[in-house]
Amino acid sequence: MIDTHTHLYSDQFEEDRAEMIQRALDKGVEKFFLPAIDSETHQKMLDLETQYPDVMFPMMGLHPCSVQADSWENELNIVKNHLAQRNFVAIGEIGIDLYWDKSTLDIQIKAFEQQIDWAIERDLPIVIHTRESFDETFEVLERKKHPKLRGIFHCFSGNLEQAKHAIDLQFMLGIGGVVTFKNGKIDQFLNEISLDHIVLETDSPYLAPVPYRGKRNESAYLELVAGKLVDIYQKDFSEIDRITTENALKIFGLK
Repeated sequence: MIDTHTHLYSDQFEEDRAEMIQRALDKGVEKFFLPAIDSETHQKMLDLETQYPDVMFPMMGLHPCSVQADSWENELNIVKNHLAQRNFVAIGEIGIDLYWDKSTLDIQIKAFEQQIDWAIERDLPIVIHTRESFDETFEVLERKKHPKLRGIFHCFSGNLEQAKHAIDLQFMLGIGGVVTFKNGKIDQFLNEISLDHIVLETDSPYLAPVPYRGKRNESAYLELVAGKLVDIYQKDFSEIDRITTENALKIFGLK
C-alpha cells in the first residue's frame, strides 16, 4: 500500500514517531508521501526523508491555511527556492480553504495559481486541498487548464458530479478515513467511479478512520481505508492494493 498524503513530521508524533512508522511498515505501507504546509515545518519534513530515504517522498508547497496577508509572498519565495534547489515528487498541498477564513480568498487564489504555474513548468503533479471551495477550485483549474496539469484531490469529500469533474481535469481522488464515516457520503457513490482514479491516503494525524475516529490518525490505519474499498467495490484486498498502488506510482511519476 501507498499512503499518498501523511504529515508524519507533525508534532503529534513527537513521542513515538519511529514506532508509529514501523507499525505502518509492518502493515504493508511501502511508501509515504509527505505534503508540505509552510516554512515552519519544511525542515522537519526533509529530515524525515533523510532518516527514511527509500520510503519518504516530500512535496513542496504552501497550504492555503498558511496564506496570510503579511507573509504569503515571502512563504511563496521560500517554496520557489526549495524547488530550485532539488527535486520534489509534487507541489502540494495547495488549493483553497474557505472553512477557516473566507477573507483571504483573493490571495489564496493568487498563491494557488502561482504554484500551479510552477508545477506546469516543472511537469509535476499538484496535490489539492479544497475545503468548502469546490466551485472556486474548479474555476482556477479550468482557467489554468494544461496538458501537464494533473494531480490528486486530497481527502476528496465532494459529490459524484464533482468527482467526475475532477477526473475529467486529469485528477485522481485521494480517499481516506472519511470513506468510513457514517455521514461521509462518498461511500454512497464511489462504486460509480472506476478504481483507476482512486489513491489511498490517511492525512495523518487527522481524520482517523472508524473505529479510531476522533483519535490521532496514523499511516498504519491505511488498511482500514483499503478495507472499506473492499466492501464498496466488492474486490479482494490484494486487488484494491494493487490498483491504488499503481495509480499512486503513476501520478507521482515513480513507475
